[in-house]
Amino acid sequence: MRRITSLYLSGPDAALPEARAILSQKRALCSGKGFVAVFPGDTVLVETEPSEAMAREIYADRVQRMRLADAAILNFSPWRGPNCSVSAAFEAGFMAALGKPVFAYMNVESPDDTELRTRVENTMGLELDRAGVWRDVFGGEVEDFGLPEDLMLWAEARKLFVVATRDVHGDLTGFEMCLDAVKLYSD
Repeated sequence: MRRITSLYLSGPDAALPEARAILSQKRALCSGKGFVAVFPGDTVLVETEPSEAMAREIYADRVQRMRLADAAILNFSPWRGPNCSVSAAFEAGFMAALGKPVFAYMNVESPDDTELRTRVENTMGLELDRAGVWRDVFGGEVEDFGLPEDLMLWAEARKLFVVATRDVHGDLTGFEMCLDAVKLYSD
């Protein structure tokens, strides 16, 4: 097994109003466990105005950072809907394609929200069809495996910790659990 020293960290944290404080806490927690935190936004960009050129620069930087990191801890907390952020899902797949281990955590508001199907139902409504299949308002089948996230994301994460908390965007309990899991995996 390859020793893990650097961790790519991502999720919706950087978009939050208290992003600086959360990222600082995560960096300190990583350091305390002997890991180097690699954040997607740690680069000074050449482009200074939002544009397609800036978007491509950010993408290239994030891909480079994922290639350099030994593993990832991703925040799969629901973001702008019942699922994790699209970027976190992409990054999980990219890291998996590189053969690097992915660890994840998800914060939800209540124990009732720990299953994806329930969150989809609470967000957009579901109906059980005649065959016993859950369908969304568009008639699309909704996974009902009792999992916290889409089965492909759930299965890729070496560990996916789900924490019910009132502080969905600030609670780092699941992140700390991931750090402990990475430490065990790496040693």
